[in-house]
Amino acid sequence: MTSISTPTRAGDLAGPSLHVPTTPVHPPESPDSPWWRHAVIYQVYPRSWADSDGDGIGDLPGITARLDHLRRLGVDALWLSPFYTSPQADAGYDVADYRDVDPTFGTLADADRLIERAHALDLRVIVDLVPNHSSDEHPWFRAALAAAPGSAERARYLFRDGRGAAGELPPNNWESVFGGRAWTRVTEPDGTPGQWYLHLFDSRQPDFNWQHPDVRAEFESVLRFWLDRGVDGFRVDVAHGLVKKDGLPDHEARTQMLGDTEQAAAHVLEGAEPEPTHHTPYWDQDGVHEVYRAWRAILDSYGAPDRILCAEAWVEPQERAVHYLRPDEMHQAFNFDFLGTPWVAEDLVAVVERSLQAAASVGAPSTWVLSNHDVVRHATRLGYAPGTKRPNGIGADDPQPDRELGLRRARAATTLMLALPGSAYLYQGEELGLPDSTDLPDELRQDPSFLRSAGTEKGRDGCRVPMPWAADAEGLGFGPTHRTWLPQPDVYASYAVDRQFGVAGSTLELYRDLLRVRRELAVGSGSLAFVEGYGSDVVAFVNASPSRDRLLVVANLGSEPVALPDGARVLVSSGPLEGGLVPTDTSVWAIWS
Repeated sequence: MTSISTPTRAGDLAGPSLHVPTTPVHPPESPDSPWWRHAVIYQVYPRSWADSDGDGIGDLPGITARLDHLRRLGVDALWLSPFYTSPQADAGYDVADYRDVDPTFGTLADADRLIERAHALDLRVIVDLVPNHSSDEHPWFRAALAAAPGSAERARYLFRDGRGAAGELPPNNWESVFGGRAWTRVTEPDGTPGQWYLHLFDSRQPDFNWQHPDVRAEFESVLRFWLDRGVDGFRVDVAHGLVKKDGLPDHEARTQMLGDTEQAAAHVLEGAEPEPTHHTPYWDQDGVHEVYRAWRAILDSYGAPDRILCAEAWVEPQERAVHYLRPDEMHQAFNFDFLGTPWVAEDLVAVVERSLQAAASVGAPSTWVLSNHDVVRHATRLGYAPGTKRPNGIGADDPQPDRELGLRRARAATTLMLALPGSAYLYQGEELGLPDSTDLPDELRQDPSFLRSAGTEKGRDGCRVPMPWAADAEGLGFGPTHRTWLPQPDVYASYAVDRQFGVAGSTLELYRDLLRVRRELAVGSGSLAFVEGYGSDVVAFVNASPSRDRLLVVANLGSEPVALPDGARVLVSSGPLEGGLVPTDTSVWAIWS
C-alpha cells in the first residue's frame, strides 16, 4: 500500500461530472482559532506504551523517553490514561489518590518531567480524570465502611438500605456496565449484614454522591492541583454519569446499551434505535451541567493558552449530547457516533453531516475518533463485513477478521477522518496499523468485564497489548526485558516502529504524511462541502479555505474503481491508485483547483 507524499497528476482519464454545492455543510474557521478546535490528540495508554524498568508494565519514564515518536508523527497533544495511585482493579480507572502517581508508573517527579519534556517538544498534555467513582481503597471509602449508616462519611458515596424484610435485596434494579447488579452489600463494623453501595462499574469502584458539597470541592481542588503542575486539560471519564436521578428509582427499561464505549458502539453497529440516554436514571441527568460550568470557570481562570475539558459522554439524541459543549461547559466531546458507524458510504456521510451541524449549533468543533482503549481497534473491526455483530472483544474461538482487509479499510478510514474539520483523536499503535490481539488466552485476561461476565464478553484486553517498537528486540522493544503485562501476538513484529519508520508505503509513513499535509493546509480549520456526482458508494467532499486551493477527498467504499476529476493533483493516498483510478477501500487527498 502506498502513501503518496509528492503531488502527482491523477492521470489522463476523463474525470466524472461532479458538483460542489455553493453553501458548505460546515464553514471555515480562522487558522488562528484556539488550538483545541483543530488539534490532533494522541492517546497514550501508560501500561502499554513503554517500560523503563523491565517489570513488563509501561510507566511515565518510558513515555517520556519515547515522546520523540509523537513529535516525528506530527500530533499536537497527548492524552494520558490514568496513572494515579490505584490497586488496578480496572487498569487505573479505580483511583485511590487523585494527587499522586502509582508506584507502578513512577512518581510525581516523573510526571513533572514528562510534562516538561512534552512542552519542550511543543506537545500539550491532557490527563484523564475519573470523577464518577473512586477505588474502594480511597481513604474516603475506607472511612465510609468504618462508619455507621447515616454518617457523614457514607454521605460522600451512595449507600442505601436494602429492600426486603431484612434488607437482603438491593435498593433498586440497576445493573453494572461490567455485568451483574450495580449494588454490593457491606458487612457493618459489628459484623452484621448492612447497607448497600452503588457501583455502576466494578464492585471495587464505588460511585461518588455528586449532590454532596465535599465531592464537588474535592474535584475542583484536584483540577487545580494538576493545572498548577502544567497540564493542558482533562479527558473526563463517564462524564454523563456523575449525577443520578433523585430517589434512585428503578430503571424501567433496564437496557444497558449506553454504559461504555464498547457496548454503545456495538449497539450502533447492530442498527438499533438507541433509547434516549436520560431515560436511564443514572445517565445524562441535567445536574451534571452545573458541575461542568464550575469546572470550566476554573480552567478559564488560568488564561491563555486554553486549558480544555473533553467529555467521554455517551448521550442520545445529539440534541442533548451537544449540551455538554455549550460555551460555558466542555470544549470537546468524543464523537462515538462516528466511531460506531459501519463502513458504508451513506452512513458515513450522514454521521459527518449530523455531527458537524450538531456541534455548530452550540459553537463547538466536532471531534473524530476511530479507536481507543475501550473498543476493538478499527484495523480489526473493519476486517468484518459491515453490519456484522461485533463482540465486546475477540477470542480465539470467535469468527476472525480478515486482517489484510481490515488494514486496508483502516488506512482509508483514517485518511477520510483526518480530512474532516475539527479535532481528531488517535489511539496508540493505530499509526502502525496494529490489530487487536484476537488469540489472547482467557487465563491471561484482566479486564473486569471479562471476569464479571464469566467470560461471555472477552473484554478490552485485546486492544491494550503493549506497543511493538523494535521487531528483533526482546518484548519487541517495549522494555529492557522480554516481560510484557499482556503477551504480544507474533504478528506484532511485522508492525514494529523500526520496520515502518522511513519506509515508503508503510502505515506509519501514511499517518506522518496525512498529519503533515493536514497541518500545512490547516485542514482542521477548513470548510466542508459534499461533492455530488459519485454515487452512493463513495464519500467525497471538499475541504476549503480562502487562503488555499480546495482539498478534494474521495473515499471509495464501492466494488469498482472511481476516477478523480480532471486536473486533480494527488497529495496522499491510503493505497496505490490503479491506472489513475481510486480502487475499492481506498481514500485520496488531492488538490482540485
